[in-house]
Amino acid sequence: MFEKILIANRGEIAVRVIQACRDLGVRTVAVHVPGEETSLHVTMADEVISLPDRKDYLNVARLIEATLESNANALHPGYGFLSENPDFAQACVDAGVIFIGPSAEAISKMGVKAGARQMALDAGVEVLPGTGTHGVIDDPIELAKRVGFPVLVKASYGGGGRGIRVAYTDAELLDALAAGAREAQMAFANGEVYIEKFLETPRHVEVQVLCDTHGNRVALGERECSIQRRRQKLIEEGPSPGIDAELRQRLNQAAVRVAEAIGYVGAGTVEFLVDAGRFYFMEMNTRIQVEHGVTELLTGVDLVSEQIRIAAGLPMDLRPRQGRSEGWAIECRIVAEDPARQFRPSPGQITHLHVPHGPWVRWDSYLYSGAKVSPMFDSLVGKLLAWGRDRQEAIARMKRALNELRIDGITTTIPLMRVVMDDPVFVAGGTSVRYLEDRLDTLLSSLAQTTSMETVK
Repeated sequence: MFEKILIANRGEIAVRVIQACRDLGVRTVAVHVPGEETSLHVTMADEVISLPDRKDYLNVARLIEATLESNANALHPGYGFLSENPDFAQACVDAGVIFIGPSAEAISKMGVKAGARQMALDAGVEVLPGTGTHGVIDDPIELAKRVGFPVLVKASYGGGGRGIRVAYTDAELLDALAAGAREAQMAFANGEVYIEKFLETPRHVEVQVLCDTHGNRVALGERECSIQRRRQKLIEEGPSPGIDAELRQRLNQAAVRVAEAIGYVGAGTVEFLVDAGRFYFMEMNTRIQVEHGVTELLTGVDLVSEQIRIAAGLPMDLRPRQGRSEGWAIECRIVAEDPARQFRPSPGQITHLHVPHGPWVRWDSYLYSGAKVSPMFDSLVGKLLAWGRDRQEAIARMKRALNELRIDGITTTIPLMRVVMDDPVFVAGGTSVRYLEDRLDTLLSSLAQTTSMETVK
């Protein structure tokens, strides 16, 4: 096992990695930028290194220098920032630092979405019809007509919903290609885009995989991630309410085949669209996911600890339940945004924080009373999770926990999460990727009525 790990990240995920390291008896090094001196990940770490500028979270040379300076023998990238950057992974290897994640080659193969589609096909996993192997679009209009409108324009090197456009006509397609390429160039320094068939109301379902250097490859079940705004996930749950046992088995098998196809090592997530009993490979996220806690509650497997064990060359340890999924788990992402104002960011200082207690509730966050939520970084401030023996019990526990959770000083999505838990469409498990788009007005109306009643009380 490693003696010391530098965490090249901040916020909630940095805290989570520090916790896993403590369980493993590994010392930690935190990095921070000006203004973050009292951040939770900084105060929790064994050692701290200051970075001159917030852009240094993306500075490969500076992060490796910090790792060597601290005598850490491994680096954990968390999620976001440089976690899926193959150049960063390779630079770590070249400097003699172990990168806690897959190889640069595996990241590269899955980072180019058009190429990843072909790899999935070669592994016997279906993809949506569209652009071929290398993202070359000779005649976009002809391709779209052959695939059938509507179509989706996506960034080949993208993620997080950026560079994505839907087109229903020839004119919209040409506009989408131009706009998508511009956004992709700005976000990922590469404007290549590709086209695939657009499904109107699929479910977004992903499968967690773990692969070690001893030949062990396992799928740890699926998570439903359909409730999204601007293609950013807000609520996740597992198992999916729209998946039966037979389809679940095929999804797990497909995810393992995709991982095997690129010789994957580490924790990763294979994402699918599920529609009318069929599923289609979308992409593979070559890192720990924000929603990894859902799988941890279901299986009893500490995914971050397993990441570290695997990177150290040890075989994975799936105790206590050997990776078998039990019960139901739900996660609500709590973000510093105002749903009533088109999810406008709401940075500020936390004046009061009360965290839910009680059985089978988990709170992953970097917040504390007095903490500052910066407008310079992602608006995620915490993740509230609840487990139950079945979906009904998990929803009931989540409702209780949301009612207990109090974050004063900023506006968050907590009230929206509460009304979702009572929404009959959600309760019936009838969600798709259009859920929030179709239901937001109704949800906000319910939220306004609830707020009015609480004011009267």
